[in-house]
Amino acid sequence: MSSDAYEEAFVWIWLPGETEPVVAGRLHAVGSPQLLIFNYGKSYLERDNAIPIYLPELPLRAGELPLPDGLTMPSSIRDAAPDAWGRRVILNRKFGVKGKAIDETELSELGFLLESGSDRIGALDFQRSPSEYVPRSPKNASLEELTQAAELVEKGIPLTPELEQALYHGSSIGGARPKAMIVDGDKKYVAKFSASNDLYSVVKAEFIAMRLAKLAGLNVAEVSVTSASGKDVLLIERFDRERAGSSWSRKLMVSALTILSLDEMMARYASYQDLAEIIRRRFTDPKDTLRELYGRLTFNILSGNTDDHARNHAAFWNGEMLTLTPAYDICPQGRNGREASQAMLIHDNERMSRISACLDAAHHFLLSDDEALAIAEGQIRFIGEHWEAVCAEAELSEVDRNLLWGRQFLNPYAFDDLEGNATALRTLGDELRGRV
Repeated sequence: MSSDAYEEAFVWIWLPGETEPVVAGRLHAVGSPQLLIFNYGKSYLERDNAIPIYLPELPLRAGELPLPDGLTMPSSIRDAAPDAWGRRVILNRKFGVKGKAIDETELSELGFLLESGSDRIGALDFQRSPSEYVPRSPKNASLEELTQAAELVEKGIPLTPELEQALYHGSSIGGARPKAMIVDGDKKYVAKFSASNDLYSVVKAEFIAMRLAKLAGLNVAEVSVTSASGKDVLLIERFDRERAGSSWSRKLMVSALTILSLDEMMARYASYQDLAEIIRRRFTDPKDTLRELYGRLTFNILSGNTDDHARNHAAFWNGEMLTLTPAYDICPQGRNGREASQAMLIHDNERMSRISACLDAAHHFLLSDDEALAIAEGQIRFIGEHWEAVCAEAELSEVDRNLLWGRQFLNPYAFDDLEGNATALRTLGDELRGRV
């Protein structure tokens, strides 16, 4: 189907504390190349409890809202669109065996919004109707069925209607790895599956990093690891949903990319330093939030998570202020060679994966040199002290432990260029690597 079939979508929103959505406005395509323009509906603007989808991007006012410079659609709406994996599921669903190879431009952004599942991250959904909300909901499926369906999509093989519907539920989630959404009683989870090209247990490595981050005092989503069809599955508890009787309320969220007024084409300019500056002005509990973000930065480096791009950081939005969400994607990345760099700039033009860069940036987070050193030292000690126990909890093989330890976790490069009192961190890292 060509993108011409998708000319408009109506944006529905769950307002804070509500369990049913209301229509907020209309998104429509104009021009070539295509731009997506949003305007609020009159009925929404007249609501006493209406809130802007996000400020300063989409203020509550009548008429078409201009796009920020360089953007082709509102970034706060793009946050609710599927990324690589979800698009692959949709293309497989619509085009069958061609799904693996087909160019994504066969489907427009409006098409991806309207063809993805309704239980997407955050509190938005997209419908063809401005008056009737019809959720695109899946059948319940076991982890075994979902694992098998993910494998077929990876190979570009069409699914049975039942498996298609089950996996389709996760098509609105961001990220590139196979995943799905599941419900278990009063909790909802994102399930991440092993990929066919994994050279080690990426799923268990992420579980270990998330668990160690939580033990080190960071605010991290709850995780567990299980298996299905002989493959590892990571379950991440969703924090954008709250049970309300027999229904669910949803929390509005925006990515750091949106907060920084950037899109994917400009993502290389995203920086922790700039995000820290915005936190000081626009976030609840700015001092604690700055310390938390700094802790996540140092932990990313110490755990080998170089995939810390700006869509892997997010904040809740209540219509007035932002609040940092729990961390949800701390995944050690494979690396070749000694050097590594972070996806987001740390400060100025510095992005190399070294604790020295974090220490140089500490003042942007309102931290003293001693406080910054203490955060790094504490995390190094927690990683060393809890490594064996968390690996045992994950049932990680000895081969994978040896692969991850000293390469992703506490890689020697992280301790390069340390000076003065900070050289003690290198000594501590060397000692722990030798001990384990």
